Amino acid sequence: MKYAIAIDIGGTNTRVALVDEKLNIVDRHQFATDSFNPEVTLGKITDIIKNYDYSITGAGMSCPGPLDLMNGQILTPPNLNGNWHNLLVAKELSKMTDIPVYLDNDANLAGLAEAVVGEGQDYRFVQFLTVSTGLGAGFVIDKQIYLGAHGYANEVANCIMIQDGPSHGSIIPGGIEAISSGTAITTRAINAGLNVTHAGEVNDLAVLGNKTAKTIIDDAKNYLANFIAFIFAFADPEIVILGGSVALKIDGFVEDVETLVKTKVYDNVKPFIKVRKSTLNEDSGLIGAAYLALSK
Repeated sequence: MKYAIAIDIGGTNTRVALVDEKLNIVDRHQFATDSFNPEVTLGKITDIIKNYDYSITGAGMSCPGPLDLMNGQILTPPNLNGNWHNLLVAKELSKMTDIPVYLDNDANLAGLAEAVVGEGQDYRFVQFLTVSTGLGAGFVIDKQIYLGAHGYANEVANCIMIQDGPSHGSIIPGGIEAISSGTAITTRAINAGLNVTHAGEVNDLAVLGNKTAKTIIDDAKNYLANFIAFIFAFADPEIVILGGSVALKIDGFVEDVETLVKTKVYDNVKPFIKVRKSTLNEDSGLIGAAYLALSK
């Protein structure tokens, strides 16, 4: 039996899992990420890997973006600092562990898991969107992540949907993440004077008839539907899968978005519109990372 290592380096925690060729998670570890000193975190990952007495094919790794996927390099993520910036992390960890290491972003790897063992496993062209704290995407063709010419395919957060629209953080005003993500929904509600702490509470107020909350939730669904309609027009996927807390925890969110998408495409396209909710758990990124390594 072949095995792969799946690694998820986050700004707060790092997860490392041993995964077999059937994509079963055999063992896992979690520890705090040293967000300034990569040597500490990569050293702990190396120790875990070298303690495994298995034939390990390679490792798939997820790190916060932006990333240079062509060169396996971390660029300037806001939640990793110091020597993490511009680190050729895949090459560095490969040198430390003596196994191949493949870097990709979390949305791409979650989308890959969806295409292999999730809602997209029966399709060739699978589009994944995570609607959560941020808004990320991954496009998978024949069980392979589509990276584009420079590795930046599906970096969609800044796609402008409203000229001079709402913004948060470094997102360009009117970017889809600034309208439809959980952070955007909550920020817009707070700025409008609502006492809320997350997108679910905004939706609860909308259901109760609060007009401001309803406008914010309707905007999130409507502009996300616009964006997905663009995807169907441009890439013609067989299925669009929505993951993340907003899509999974707000009742009817995915169904409403699918209904809206069907109003925004040509009639001959409507029968092919499939917008579905992810059925994978929080391990989807680890499963995708392991499959990436095994498939190489």
